[in-house]
Amino acid sequence: MAVQVLTNASITVGSTDLSSYANSVSLHYEVDQVEATAFGGNHSFIGGLQNNSCEITFNQDYAATKVEVTIFPLVGTQVSSIVIIPVNGAVSATNPRYTLSNAYLAAHTPVAGKVGELVTTTLTFTGGTLAKATV
Repeated sequence: MAVQVLTNASITVGSTDLSSYANSVSLHYEVDQVEATAFGGNHSFIGGLQNNSCEITFNQDYAATKVEVTIFPLVGTQVSSIVIIPVNGAVSATNPRYTLSNAYLAAHTPVAGKVGELVTTTLTFTGGTLAKATV
């Protein structure tokens, strides 16, 4: 099995490629655990609803078509799609495309940093449906 260092991920929010501004991405895929235990047995569980989230840290850029202009209007809405590909290139079995559709963005911090530091914004998208493609 090959291991991988994340150095060139592709990250698209809506229809805007923000890959060159991101420095951290974490995609969480979870299905709720629903108890289905009946009398006379041990605990039994089945899968419930997807409970997905995605956290991305961007280096902030306020210019047109960049990070701030893309993200600011999304607060309080469901984002049509967030597409993440581990290596910016062809999608394959070893480089899958993950699409998180209709995830909610509750908050955005347009300015965050200390004196002499890079201005960044960390976003957490919650909910939505996650799909994986290998072709």
